Amino acid sequence: MNTIRFGVLGTAKIARTQVIPAMQQSHLCEIAAIGSRTADSAQQTAEELGIPASYGSYEALLEAPDIDAVYIPLPNHLHVDWTIRALMAGKHVLCEKPIGLDTDEVNRLIDATARYPDLKVMEAFMYRHHPQWVEAKRLVDAGEIGELVTVQSFFSYYNDDPDNIRNKAEIGGGGLMDIGCYSVSLSRFLFDAEPMRVCGFADFDPQFGTDRVFSGMMDFSGKVATFTCSTQMTKYQRVNILGTRGRIEILIPFNAPAGAPTQIIHQRDGHEEPVRTITFGVCDQYMIQGDLFAKSILNDTPVPTPLTDAWANMHAMEVLMASAKNKEWVIC
Repeated sequence: MNTIRFGVLGTAKIARTQVIPAMQQSHLCEIAAIGSRTADSAQQTAEELGIPASYGSYEALLEAPDIDAVYIPLPNHLHVDWTIRALMAGKHVLCEKPIGLDTDEVNRLIDATARYPDLKVMEAFMYRHHPQWVEAKRLVDAGEIGELVTVQSFFSYYNDDPDNIRNKAEIGGGGLMDIGCYSVSLSRFLFDAEPMRVCGFADFDPQFGTDRVFSGMMDFSGKVATFTCSTQMTKYQRVNILGTRGRIEILIPFNAPAGAPTQIIHQRDGHEEPVRTITFGVCDQYMIQGDLFAKSILNDTPVPTPLTDAWANMHAMEVLMASAKNKEWVIC
């Protein structure tokens, strides 16, 4: 076997417009089937995207013998249950972030994976695999900005549709879960540590009950990461990484375009060329993510981001939300 045959559980927009087209360009991944709650929806999506097979239920797709792995882009509250059901069906799982609603759910998933040691499970934080982030991490670790002091990130969009799943609190909607999770993840990634304590602030939508604005501060042993995310603010994203002798600015940190180059700015104090722009060629972070996950299956090696990382990210978000509700710093 030199390719992994994927089935997709659901016809979510991210699957249709981003992940499926990207993985169809891979030499290691094959999108072999898609399942939906209705046969018509699955068939229509399969025809639009050139997917060979469609199933009118998630269960039917999981029963298919010619599927090696599944990609799960379902709403947040369905992630853990369907990941476990996929494992029971003998499938590897690439699941969208956040992988669960809380740490109890992630613990339940981790316990389940222990029963299936030959199957791979990974949370789909695609940004980490883009070359711009690989280089940013390398520069930080190599001391190219001196000692890392602080990380600042912003991520926002405007969505006030009451029917959108991101605006439904009971199924894991809200800014922190949807996009704040990126800021938490990248901060832990860059500091290569877990926060000691956090402080959160949330503004809750009076109709939806979701956090439409969330700001957080995370203390990494005296070094600080701050972020603001929002589901009802102008569309914007940016990450600034500052050290004692330089900085890195990532211009499109999360939704890096698949069809255009990306750039980061690197300031190096004391150099003849103190500020330089680093350009990365055209690439698709979703294809890279799929390739890396497929390689872990084909070579039977660990996935790039293990479930322990998913648990740690979820724990940090839980503590941040508790801080926002209690209006006080919370020890992690």
